[in-house]
Amino acid sequence: MDLPDVIEYFLAKPGAEETTPFGPEVLVYKVGGKIFALTVPDEFPSRINLKCDPDRAVALREEHESIIPGYHMNKRHWNTLILGKSLPSKLVKELIDHSYERVVASLPKAERAKLRL
Repeated sequence: MDLPDVIEYFLAKPGAEETTPFGPEVLVYKVGGKIFALTVPDEFPSRINLKCDPDRAVALREEHESIIPGYHMNKRHWNTLILGKSLPSKLVKELIDHSYERVVASLPKAERAKLRL
């Protein structure tokens, strides 16, 4: 998957919004006001930061050379994915879904209900 496809996938999530709270060079994707993904579009190779279950985060890093501890993030809860040929699109989408779902699960019940409309 390339970065434009990833961004399109982020924004297709219910309630997802693109923001720039850290300046115009960092695109931040939120749901319910909470971050589920970040990217710096001018970086090469393209990278995305995604939230991840701590145990799974470690396992993914051990399995995939292109998954590293979250850059400038809490490394226990975030991974950085280096996009390119080594990570299958199916896995990238699965990890985006996982990040989004973790954040949605942490939202208040009323906020979660709004996303299901």
